[in-house]
Amino acid sequence: QVQLAESGGGLVQAGGSLRLSCAASGRAFFDSAVGWFRQTPGKEREFVATVNWDSTSTFHADSVKGRFTISRDNAKTTVYLQMINLKPEDTAVYYCAADLHGMTTDPKSYDYWGPGTQVTVSS
Repeated sequence: QVQLAESGGGLVQAGGSLRLSCAASGRAFFDSAVGWFRQTPGKEREFVATVNWDSTSTFHADSVKGRFTISRDNAKTTVYLQMINLKPEDTAVYYCAADLHGMTTDPKSYDYWGPGTQVTVSS
């Protein structure tokens, strides 16, 4: 099992930056790919970024490429999402999730989810 908890969300002006953290516990974390997703009311959960178990591979959605960067520190059992040049359309609840089967953009493939953290970008 993997337990996940996001932190670092908040209110920021357009053009600003935030760094989200996803603290993990559970042995399976070290074998898991971890992804970030976001969701706004009435919409489906949207893929943001994913990183494989040893950080040798990452993948970002086109909508955030060049502005968001996913990384992980296995020694700290934490995955990060650095976000710069934030836009109002980035406003959402952000979730991290762990996938025991490898990197994917499909939220249905992920096995464990955190409760989410709100990010609000004002114009």
